[in-house]
Amino acid sequence: MNNAQRAPVGESPNAVDGSPLDKAPADNRRAGWVLALGSLGAFVVFLDTTIVNIAFDTISHSFNTTAGHLAWVLNAYSLVFAAMLIPAGRVADRYGRKNIFIVGIAGFALMSALCGLAPGVGVLITARALQAVFAALVVPSSLALVLHEFHAARRHVAIGVWGAMAAAAAAVGPTLGALLTEYVSWRWIFLVNVPIAAVIVVLGRRLLHESRDPQASGLPDPLGALLVAAIPALLSFSIIEGPSRGWSDSWVVVGFVGAALALPVFLWRTSKAARPVMDLALFKDRQFSEINAASLLFSTAFFGLLLANLIFLQTEWHYSVLRAALASSAGPVVVTLIARSTTKLATVVGHRRVLLAGAVTWTLGCLGFALFVDSTPHWVTHWLPWTLLTGLGIGLTLPVQSGAAVAKLPPAQFAIGSAINSSFRQLGAVLGVSIFVALLGTSKLGPGVDNFQHIWWVFAVLGLAAGVVQALPRLRAAGSAPSAR
Repeated sequence: MNNAQRAPVGESPNAVDGSPLDKAPADNRRAGWVLALGSLGAFVVFLDTTIVNIAFDTISHSFNTTAGHLAWVLNAYSLVFAAMLIPAGRVADRYGRKNIFIVGIAGFALMSALCGLAPGVGVLITARALQAVFAALVVPSSLALVLHEFHAARRHVAIGVWGAMAAAAAAVGPTLGALLTEYVSWRWIFLVNVPIAAVIVVLGRRLLHESRDPQASGLPDPLGALLVAAIPALLSFSIIEGPSRGWSDSWVVVGFVGAALALPVFLWRTSKAARPVMDLALFKDRQFSEINAASLLFSTAFFGLLLANLIFLQTEWHYSVLRAALASSAGPVVVTLIARSTTKLATVVGHRRVLLAGAVTWTLGCLGFALFVDSTPHWVTHWLPWTLLTGLGIGLTLPVQSGAAVAKLPPAQFAIGSAINSSFRQLGAVLGVSIFVALLGTSKLGPGVDNFQHIWWVFAVLGLAAGVVQALPRLRAAGSAPSAR
């Protein structure tokens, strides 16, 4: 497979708007503006992966629905987001990165308004799915626009900043959501996107230059895109519904069997399609494969723990929405402070060392919650230390994974590589939420401290597994190769 075939999304192998990639513009001031604008676009759409979590209980009471039903407000966004990221990149290549970025931001704002005005949970779930379609248009187009402005030697810095903003957005979402929920309404979690998106559109029309991939034609295989969404959707349905319906229920069994059968069909379809939705040849790069496996595991733990902790504080310690968010805010503060520094550290000591340190730190934090938190509120001694540790683990992991996923790929494949990595992260979000709801073991919120302790153990193991994925290949190669970065 030649480079042109291997780069269905993002930059063309040899040119961006007709210019060689390694001769991209180097106007530092302009590049800085484009980086800020592209990162802000990514920040807004990744913010919506977690900002709803803090209002989970509030929205549940507002619509008088169950945790299992409301989980689809979170999962609808993550599922569609994951499925659409790669096709969206191809659309941006063909029709123009600036055009698609602007359309994505504008559509995201409209669907955010629909979410905020939703009269019922059904409309909210539908609006969230549509919101994710436009969010997916933003991510690959924003990264491609940013990469076009930087020389090859500086692209790793741009990717690091862009990835750090995405990680920070996911981390600070609950705190911002709590402020809006407490002082205005949970509906403003969505409505606040509208003015921010308006600013991005106005500035984007003035500051961004259009670029296309002249070799782009057609769209990725639609059946492949459907299977990308269907597999985790079936799995998520069975995980969520298993505790209430029973694990032997026919619908639950059908979900698990359907997911298992659809996976080989997806792999077969991807290998045969003229324009596959995912380029499997990229996974021949060992680092790319390892990072995406680790991203799936760590994101499952991260998104699951984020929701679990907010629900615990509200249902077991009876904190208000704002107090629960503030009680958990120390972790996001740590993430925001160290996110950019950790990407630089990874270039010095190697990404494996940083990611392993992040996994171990995360695991210690989760174990601290499981072993020391009980029904009596002791925030300073029983909660804060573990929040800081998990925040440190997140800061050492998410930004570094974003950069390491594409570090060994040719520049022409940065955007497709980043889109695939973001897809794995969103699939992890679906699994994390689904596992949490299943482990909660009831359709009612607040089943008791024991259940949460089990949940913390599970997410500790998943986070550690993300580090092990990185460590095992290095251990096997010990004595025969130098430490890799």
